[in-house]
Amino acid sequence: NLHAECSRLQERVRVLEEALRVVYRGWHERSDEGEASNWTMTDQAMAFARAALESVAYQTQDLLSAMKKDWKSAAGRTVLRVDGGMVASDWTMQALADLLDAPVDRPMVLETTALGAAYLAGLAAGVYPSPDEFAKLWRRERQFLPAMAEETRARKCAGWAQSVARLMS
Repeated sequence: NLHAECSRLQERVRVLEEALRVVYRGWHERSDEGEASNWTMTDQAMAFARAALESVAYQTQDLLSAMKKDWKSAAGRTVLRVDGGMVASDWTMQALADLLDAPVDRPMVLETTALGAAYLAGLAAGVYPSPDEFAKLWRRERQFLPAMAEETRARKCAGWAQSVARLMS
């Protein structure tokens, strides 16, 4: 139901919510010299960036969970193939593998969406091979394996869900 879906989404933004609180506190607790009393601006920016990247992993975990519910007949373990600029971050890809409890494969060509668009144009022009042949050209640059303990994963995901619920209420 919609309420349950919103609750799961709310949990995913807890980390970002906490980072925003830290940034807000640091901004408003400045001394006369213009320095944050507890955090430097660099610390705040790093906390915000980490929270934003981590929230992507939590949101992906929510999406994957919903997909698994829809595809009850799907067997085997999930391997997530990723692309785009964000996948250049080893830290983000490891966080994703940890929260999904699944391997994450990063391709040699990070912008595979653009590559796919070029392929479709070439296919329409008759200069590229069949989709099956083209798919064989995909190459993995690196695989990130989950390293997070199940207890830690469950705790983090539960905390994310609680944060999302607080934001939605």
